[in-house]
Amino acid sequence: MILAINTSTLQFGLALLDEEGTILAEYFMSKGGHFGSLMPTLDFLLTSSKSSIHSSKCLAIAIGPGSFTGLRVGLSLGKGLCHALQIPIVGVSSLEALASQFPYSNLPITSLLDSRKGEFFAAQFTWRDGLELRRTREDLALRPGDFPSLLEVPSLFVGNSFSTQGPLLKEILGSRAILAPAPSWHLKASAVGSLGLKQFHAQAFDDLQALTPIYLRPPDIRPNPYPTCT
Repeated sequence: MILAINTSTLQFGLALLDEEGTILAEYFMSKGGHFGSLMPTLDFLLTSSKSSIHSSKCLAIAIGPGSFTGLRVGLSLGKGLCHALQIPIVGVSSLEALASQFPYSNLPITSLLDSRKGEFFAAQFTWRDGLELRRTREDLALRPGDFPSLLEVPSLFVGNSFSTQGPLLKEILGSRAILAPAPSWHLKASAVGSLGLKQFHAQAFDDLQALTPIYLRPPDIRPNPYPTCT
């Protein structure tokens, strides 16, 4: 069994997959929630699917880019589970996992995640025969005005903030911006698990201690409003 975790977006989720890729159970919080519910949710999934945590062969986790807090919380939980269960870990790009939810697309896919700083985390992919997802542009932090110079042909846009940013993208890019259907905007943990499963079968594991989140830009560090007295 593969355990998959996504905390790279506010709409976090967990999933259990068997070694053939069948989803055994999945939880998705569409409106966001508190990361403190991760362990109770995992217990619920295991109980509901009549699975044992000790049947886990590998843990797949979204390592970003995305929510800085979510990435830190998720990776800490994932590493703790892997250490306790003595199983390997595989890190999965959140932008690649988003694109993987749209197989058989004849259009290039542009994955976007809101960075909450007036920017998007973005990457581009194409599908080959609906079977192989290929990256055509590395992860970038972009402002909406940057897109016209990067997109010369229509692209399928997938992402987690289109309810607010979709109209702006359409205004900037016109017919080059084709927005994915609303029910598919959010990243699912099962997509993280599916990509992680490929790495599991290839024995392409990450080093548990060395694995770190993909931030793309420095985390926000605010000055302490209460200086230490000496």
